[in-house]
Amino acid sequence: MKEKHIQILSLCLTAVYGLAIAWLYVAAPKSLEELPAKAQQTIERATTTAQIVTNTYEIDQAKFNEGWQAFRRENFVLARDAFSKADPERRDARTQFYIAYSFYRQGFGRVTNDDALFKQGLETVNRVVQLDNNFKSDDAGLQLRTPAELKNELEEGLKVT
Repeated sequence: MKEKHIQILSLCLTAVYGLAIAWLYVAAPKSLEELPAKAQQTIERATTTAQIVTNTYEIDQAKFNEGWQAFRRENFVLARDAFSKADPERRDARTQFYIAYSFYRQGFGRVTNDDALFKQGLETVNRVVQLDNNFKSDDAGLQLRTPAELKNELEEGLKVT
């Protein structure tokens, strides 16, 4: 092997070693058993970031369907959890709309509304507007189909009357 090739190989190995140490510092696994889980999380984050950069980001349709079924059964906590797993980067307007709607439905009361849930719903519906200003749900089972309608209901629910 030529001397120049050995130098290049040494520099590459040093860079890989340095990156491995930097990753261990950032991931901060508490034990060796936790190391594979941290590595998987890092790979998933890198993959998602690459999808966003290349504009090929898609939600996990199986998780979305699971959330939609829980939403239909009025299990809103489970629905939000599944929707959040389906869209971890919060980039899909439809998924975020269902999350906001689940906050509204869970927080709506006959006598009083749950202000904390309504505030979270309002934050989420504002995210929907940022993602797609012209979003309209095609779900016939929903009474409120646009972010503007949902936002209005959430704001009215937060008013003290």
